[in-house]
Amino acid sequence: MTSMRTETPPTRRPVRQLLAASVGNAVEWYDWYAYTFLATYIAGQVFPESADNSLVPLLSTFAVFAVGFFMRPVGGLLMGAIADRRGRRAALTVTILLMGGSSLLVGLTPTYAAAGVLAPVVLVVARLLQGLSVGGEFAASTTFLVESAGPGRRGLFSSFQYVSTTAGQLVASGVAALLVNTLSEERMNGWGWRVPFVLGAVLSLVGFWIRQGAQETRSAEQQKAPRPGLFEALRRHPRESLLICGITAGGTIAYYTWTSYLPTYAELNTGLDKADALLAGTISLAFFALLQPLGGLLSDRFGRRPLLLFFGVGFALLSVPLLHSLRDSFAVLLLVQCAGMILLTGFTSISAAVNAEIFPPRVRAAGIGFPYSLTVALFGGTAPYVGTLFKDLGHAGLFPWYVAALCLLSSLVYLRLPETAHKELER
Repeated sequence: MTSMRTETPPTRRPVRQLLAASVGNAVEWYDWYAYTFLATYIAGQVFPESADNSLVPLLSTFAVFAVGFFMRPVGGLLMGAIADRRGRRAALTVTILLMGGSSLLVGLTPTYAAAGVLAPVVLVVARLLQGLSVGGEFAASTTFLVESAGPGRRGLFSSFQYVSTTAGQLVASGVAALLVNTLSEERMNGWGWRVPFVLGAVLSLVGFWIRQGAQETRSAEQQKAPRPGLFEALRRHPRESLLICGITAGGTIAYYTWTSYLPTYAELNTGLDKADALLAGTISLAFFALLQPLGGLLSDRFGRRPLLLFFGVGFALLSVPLLHSLRDSFAVLLLVQCAGMILLTGFTSISAAVNAEIFPPRVRAAGIGFPYSLTVALFGGTAPYVGTLFKDLGHAGLFPWYVAALCLLSSLVYLRLPETAHKELER
């Protein structure tokens, strides 16, 4: 954030660049969420309750833990290092191929009845690879998107990170819903649950093809410079690494609460029908995707800090009243979700730009990837578990305060964050 070169952005095909990052990111998150939506069918075939081998439930637990809390930060570090050492496009190629391979592996996982304990082992390996890929995708695509943007358009390009993520989530939900509603229970348990993952592997090849035509965004000077070490970003830029954690903590807990956990939270605490809760979640996600470019454009005009404070202070003040206002009502849940999505856009639409503007180009991808993914794992990925734990302990009302507290802490970071929207990006 010191002296920044006023160098013309290298990309001459911004639309192609945007498409390469967005399509690949959507495919990554389609595969990730497909597993979530079909987990009950997979568990019935790969982790059957009747399994008499004690390793089966152990491996099931390990798979969830390893992917959610270990492999994503590792992926952010490793793939970020590849992006900084070999180029952004090289890292994006690796992540999309990893995701395609792991998706195919899930689709071809044998059942416990056919292969015994080997079945959950194969699934664990596939999920570890998926976690590695997803963690690396954010580091590489964030850097690639922001460096591809023309002058005054970094916020706009940044917003497509969550447009594509949400699109992948919606497609995965749609494909899963289509299969469940058209196939019998027997066919779903037999082969139907495998279809989305084979489709994901095919889509990954499409993403790979599109990314092959993308232009490298690392400057010629950076390509000739000595390659950075794996932990150079952490060693030489500890303040910036901690800054990423502070920026992300409130955003990730709000994001996972409002986009993933809120329908379940409403079911647990209000008794709302599951179908109504899922429908409200789907509608609000589509609304959320449409808001992202608007948030990016506003940040390019008025700056990053006003939007971040709009998000952080808004959630700090309104998380508790919004979550406490939930009732056994589809309309109320939809309004609460959409209100949260408006506030959340202040963070999601520009987080890629904010992160990229903090680190110098030499270690930008790895510098973003590890602290961001680690913070997501600690606060975002655990949101459903924390919310459910408070409910089990008889203190469900504490969860909204937990969300508000983290958003307040991030708001204090935003207050001291230098404004970088109108400065040239160091290349």
